[in-house]
Amino acid sequence: MSTTPKRLKILVLHGPNLNLLGRREPHIYGTTTLEQIDSRIEALARELDVDVECFQSNYEGALLDRLHAAIDEFDGCILNPAALTQHGVGLHDCIKAVPFPVVEVHLSNIHAREEWRRHSIVGQAAKASVQGFGWRSYTAAFRALVEQLRDA
Repeated sequence: MSTTPKRLKILVLHGPNLNLLGRREPHIYGTTTLEQIDSRIEALARELDVDVECFQSNYEGALLDRLHAAIDEFDGCILNPAALTQHGVGLHDCIKAVPFPVVEVHLSNIHAREEWRRHSIVGQAAKASVQGFGWRSYTAAFRALVEQLRDA
């Protein structure tokens, strides 16, 4: 009797101000909108035969609530903490508490920017970090997370 493996489910969280992508500092973040990024992630999810949910909030509490609700529902998470990267203690603690891996994503290379941006408190709790590839940071992280979950 063969059993079909459980279909993976990935949560993608976008932090503060990412709803302004495409118009906010395009010389740093590019001209791709958040809706376009989500569409690319959804297309990749279909290609990889996994379920995905994308969620954006400008509030740390809303991101925490979504992670809490995901505990028994999702297998992994891609998170762009954005403005919460350096000070999101709640996100850091939540990532350590959830039973699934969280991969931190940034559109820009935070280590090549202002000194204060180079320290990620959120990244200290994450499984890995992908950054500096623009919108492709999301798809690279998504693909790697799915491959790792399938290998486990």
